[in-house]
Amino acid sequence: MTTLLGVSLAGRTVVLIGGGPVTARRLERLLADGARPRVVAPEVCEAVRALIDDHGVVWVRRRARAGDLAGAWLAHTATGDPRVDARVAGWCERRRVLCVNASDGAHGSARLAAETRSGDVVVGIVSDAGVDPRRAAGVRDAIAALLRDGALPVRRRRRSAAGRVDLVGGGPGPTDLITVRGRRLLAEADVVVADRLGPTDVLDDLDPDVEIIDVGKAPGHHPVPQEEINALLVEHARAGKRVVRLKGGDPFVYGRGGEEVAACHAAGIPVEVVPGLTSVVSVPQSAGIPVTHRGTAAGIHVVNGQAETSPSTIAALADPSVTTVVLMGVAALPRLAAAARAAGVPADRPVAIVESGHTSSQRTTRTTIADADRVARAQGVRNPAVIVIGDVARADLLLPLPVLTGDEHR
Repeated sequence: MTTLLGVSLAGRTVVLIGGGPVTARRLERLLADGARPRVVAPEVCEAVRALIDDHGVVWVRRRARAGDLAGAWLAHTATGDPRVDARVAGWCERRRVLCVNASDGAHGSARLAAETRSGDVVVGIVSDAGVDPRRAAGVRDAIAALLRDGALPVRRRRRSAAGRVDLVGGGPGPTDLITVRGRRLLAEADVVVADRLGPTDVLDDLDPDVEIIDVGKAPGHHPVPQEEINALLVEHARAGKRVVRLKGGDPFVYGRGGEEVAACHAAGIPVEVVPGLTSVVSVPQSAGIPVTHRGTAAGIHVVNGQAETSPSTIAALADPSVTTVVLMGVAALPRLAAAARAAGVPADRPVAIVESGHTSSQRTTRTTIADADRVARAQGVRNPAVIVIGDVARADLLLPLPVLTGDEHR
């Protein structure tokens, strides 16, 4: 029978006998775990030599002796000679040093599990009888896929005095466009403070006892002021909970993420930011619009439509090599169009308005800077929408427009 233990090797001596590719793989893993490895081998392969040089690993350049195990917590033998590996395993047995024997068909008193990690959760797979690395790796990979999808119950059940906050950028909306790290943190969360935009469907997959706090803002309607959102994050983290602040797009692109990070720092709360696909790029992309394109647009100017039109925005609108992307800008479109025309922007400068990008309600309205206000009102354009101004918004930029026959005009 095999008992699976979680053993910390950080700061502890591990002796590796042999210098081939197997040793290289295990040495890299032990270094990542913070162990203090020592290699004993007359010669080593290039991969082992590189790790020795890069990490200052002690290398004893000779054949192994029993005394090499002095002070070791663990030994690993992979010389390629089963008789030598068996001898090392015997030395370990007599000295009560756990030993991993990498010889084919053999194993020592210990085995290195096939591992996968999700945050502070470590899952290890070993065989109870015999050695079957491919099977162990296959099971590990299947579990890793479930962890990435947030499908396993990895929330802490024992309360900790140390809470934390993670600001997660959820991207433009579809749950499969949120990052792997974002999904993992949601699976670990005790409290989720969520906006109305972003991947709200993912909230349905959380445990029933996860507290979900809706602080979503709509144009002209902010039911929970930003100061109260900051206070909520701090309050729950101080109670020892893991808090996820789930936002649409990216937390640092008009998401007030900086204010929330500052509030956590001021309260002494650990906080990290997980980036997300910003709607600046992803929503135009959903309509087939590249915000940069060689020979057409070499730069991007991003505008908050709720702010006053600045000189830099006027300069960007007037520059034919710059794409201007406007967020939260439906109400500001008349003002922006007027500023563009006053700056001498050609009347036929293309404009694309993409509503509800990456959703089943997505709609793209194409017009020109001269007609943008009139067309938007006639089409009933509404937020959430991203406005793209520049030559990249031409309908025929990537694909030619279809040729209409006489019958199709009827």
